[in-house]
Amino acid sequence: MPLVSVMDIDEYAEQQMAQVNQILAFIYALLGLSVVIAILGIVNTLGLSIIERTREIGLLRAIALRRRDVRRMITLESVLIALLGAVVGLILGVCFGAVMQRLLVDDGITVLSVPWLQLLIFLVAAAVVGVLAAVWPARRATRVNVLSAIATE
Repeated sequence: MPLVSVMDIDEYAEQQMAQVNQILAFIYALLGLSVVIAILGIVNTLGLSIIERTREIGLLRAIALRRRDVRRMITLESVLIALLGAVVGLILGVCFGAVMQRLLVDDGITVLSVPWLQLLIFLVAAAVVGVLAAVWPARRATRVNVLSAIATE
């Protein structure tokens, strides 16, 4: 294996882009794993919230809150949790990216490029994940027996 290789500018740029694309693929895989963990966290949080608020849900149902309204309440709570996490993550990510770019100016990274469309897509995806994460807890909340829920302490 040769210790020295000769490349023109295009070959060198292509080699560097291949390395960057490999790192980006790894980061996207980690992002996908974190989304799965976030979904499980939201489902767990909402499930525990429904168990703790059984009496409250029973009282709301007794006052004439419909199953559809309970489902909507749980879904909105889930979407708010997901969007709050996404917004905080996006803000911190853009800030850390800007700081890293500033630190690497001497290494040739002189342009800060923020993919606003991609960030917006991730924000919308977080809202969709919030809706999907609410399916099981909302279903469980709507099946609560009103009389037994009021009797719980």
